Amino acid sequence: MIRFLENYSLKSHNTFGIDVKAKYFFEFTEAEDLDIFLDSNKSWQEEKVLILGEGSNILFLNDFDGLVIHPNVPGVEVVNEDRQNIWIEAGAGENWDEFVKYCVDYGFGGAENLAFIPGTVGAAPVQNIGAYGQEVANIIEKVKGYDLSEQRIVEYTNSACSFAYRNSIFKTRLKEKFIILSVTFKLDKFPEYKLNYKALEQKVARFGEINLENIKRAVTEIRTEKLPEITETGSAGSFFKNPVVDIAVAKKIEKEFGEVPGYSAGEEKVKLAAGWLIEKAGWKGYRKNDFGVHNKQALVIVNYGNATGKEIYNLSEEIKKSVLEKFGIELEREVNCV
Repeated sequence: MIRFLENYSLKSHNTFGIDVKAKYFFEFTEAEDLDIFLDSNKSWQEEKVLILGEGSNILFLNDFDGLVIHPNVPGVEVVNEDRQNIWIEAGAGENWDEFVKYCVDYGFGGAENLAFIPGTVGAAPVQNIGAYGQEVANIIEKVKGYDLSEQRIVEYTNSACSFAYRNSIFKTRLKEKFIILSVTFKLDKFPEYKLNYKALEQKVARFGEINLENIKRAVTEIRTEKLPEITETGSAGSFFKNPVVDIAVAKKIEKEFGEVPGYSAGEEKVKLAAGWLIEKAGWKGYRKNDFGVHNKQALVIVNYGNATGKEIYNLSEEIKKSVLEKFGIELEREVNCV
């Protein structure tokens, strides 16, 4: 199936609910459709290109004067297995949380800590989504996609993806140059559970047995308690990355402000909770007109109705400035601003 539309509204294609339009919008479900479209529409090479999934990590500042490509490739298929592991290939258009549910329902471990993260399977490796001690990079075997410059299908092994904290080659060198078609995951038939985070461990304990279902249930409940329902209040989840700082910096902040939520990030490094920094800077629950900061999680900027992308972006700039002035730490946006 293909769709090609002009002057197309993207309001339903971004979780902030920003009402902007794309000059051109192309949706496809088969790689062959993409090939045919690009071959028969050579003028696309003169347009700016934006590859868009469910829009759960994007903030539109203006209308997009170019071509939006929406890879809505379906399908979940077991492609290999042995005694310990199973390899599953999922189409880029599959909903991420539905894929996590599939894994948990069949007893395949590795994705459960990443439950209830909005977006598609195709977007997961771009951002290297992560939560509760797990990153999607830990379970990705390979990524298959379409190289726009070479106009052919290419596969990247895990090591070639250059995964890092909330980063990958698809977000840097291959940004808007590579359309992810599917991702192959390596999952465990006999999983080792990751309960490094105290809140998660306590929530699972209340459910009784430690298993995949209860971990997914616990993660979902915790995220539901902290985050707004995107169908009701526009947001993109965590707006900023958790900053990684020297231990000396963390100790200095702790001395002045009390205990700081943080986690080891390697030798002499600590990953601080950006939400805590923003809250201490006085932003939690802030609201002006139709935009503000969520009252339960300061890491989340929200659109209460008709906010513009520029209003939300300007608020994020004010937050960055105040955190820098108060703590000497420069926050980095996790959300992609277009």
